[in-house]
Amino acid sequence: MNDPQPLVQDRLAHNSWGFLGSQGYILGMDIGGYGLRAALRDVQNHTYHRTSREISGGSANQLLAASLEQARELMRQYDVAPERLVRIGVGFAGPVDARRGIVQRSHRISGWEQFPLKDHIEDAFGAVTLLDNDANLIALGEATFGVGHSVQNLFYLHLSSGVGGGLVLNGRLYHGATTMAGEVGHAVVGAIDPIYPNEPPRTLEQRLSISGILQRAAELGHPTNLLSDIFSDAQIGPQIIGEAADLLAVRLSQIIALIDPEMIILGGVVARQGGDALIAAIKTRIPVYMASLIERPVQIVPSVLGFESVSIGALALALESLRD
Repeated sequence: MNDPQPLVQDRLAHNSWGFLGSQGYILGMDIGGYGLRAALRDVQNHTYHRTSREISGGSANQLLAASLEQARELMRQYDVAPERLVRIGVGFAGPVDARRGIVQRSHRISGWEQFPLKDHIEDAFGAVTLLDNDANLIALGEATFGVGHSVQNLFYLHLSSGVGGGLVLNGRLYHGATTMAGEVGHAVVGAIDPIYPNEPPRTLEQRLSISGILQRAAELGHPTNLLSDIFSDAQIGPQIIGEAADLLAVRLSQIIALIDPEMIILGGVVARQGGDALIAAIKTRIPVYMASLIERPVQIVPSVLGFESVSIGALALALESLRD
């Protein structure tokens, strides 16, 4: 996976985010289910620094404390005082109320229920802070610094421990009425699931998250805890990819008809493991589900920002707020 730093620095050098966006520092924080990341940008000199650490557990308060200390260490390393921060963007791996800056819950760690994360970070650093979920920030990061920087309308689909999405419309992140826009993983795959016709229909997340893929592989006689074992298997791999592509082609064709994007981006560990074969299978199937009147070429591409995508998106969120 390529280092995203050159992409970020190039886009910083060729964009303007207003007066505040031309001075000071922007901090991006990623409080994920598997690790913590922080990124620091001097927006005047276009420098970009980052740090990461893995986590093995802990309470919500412990993870917050670890994330704050990680950010402070990064700032100390580059001699950046808190008062030089002009904005902070924060990404969280779970549903959030972006307008109020509150984490609604975490699917992996207890203690995050209705957690006022924005307030805690503003109290710690004294800078205006913006909070959003990981899929939204990856969408914005790709639109600002990554593969989607040349388009105005895109949809990002995240396939990992959960399934979610983010929309960038007319160059701006779209949240909807309750900041839950893009959560396509929580809708069922259809009135009848072709794989499980005698059971209540499952959601896209139940079918195509990590646990869903592992469950399906076990049903096909290939029990394993590694996605790489599944997608590299000569027999099971093509079947899993075909079934996933069928489900995704239906959902993505509906999204194409609804929002008319120039690009769809796939990311997350399931998408990475599926690779080019998954994207090719989706491209082949989408025309089957589109009426000829609205069928048109839409770029379907993989995410390019990698493991830093959320912290990069958090920085993009902070920078975007300087335009308002």
